[in-house]
Amino acid sequence: MAQFSVNAERFDPYKNFKFRVKWDGRYVAGVSKVSALSRTTEVVEHREGGDPSTVRKSPGQTKFEAITLERGVTHDTEFEKWANKVWNLGSGLGAEVSLRDFRKDIILELYNEAGQLAISYNLLRCWPSEFQSLPELDASANAVAIQTLKLENEGWERDPAVTEPAEESFTDPED
Repeated sequence: MAQFSVNAERFDPYKNFKFRVKWDGRYVAGVSKVSALSRTTEVVEHREGGDPSTVRKSPGQTKFEAITLERGVTHDTEFEKWANKVWNLGSGLGAEVSLRDFRKDIILELYNEAGQLAISYNLLRCWPSEFQSLPELDASANAVAIQTLKLENEGWERDPAVTEPAEESFTDPED
């Protein structure tokens, strides 16, 4: 059974605004939003012939929902480079897809308010199924231009090596 450290002093849940995304061993710049990690397991219903009044249920196939990353448009080309590995315009017949390395494992890290790593998930065998390089442009708007990358994946798992951080307490100078 997994062992978890318990911080008896912490009652507040972690906030959703401190996180980082990492792939290829480095952090991806400017990611401002990550969609939820979600999975669904289909329900298989069956019944036994001798028991006509009861339907039994068991788990079937599990599906992991796509994950969407959002960030402001900059000169960083990481989203576009990865999306081009799945389909690259003008690369030539039979060379549109980089079959060897179009999938990546990603690390999603959640930090506490003090900036300490609290939880980490490994997202497995991700690949871009949708890329939006520029949003709708509007001369009357007052907003940041957002780029999106939708990632299909084959599952995710929590990293058990990341344990609850020891949270510091400030001391009163008069004590």
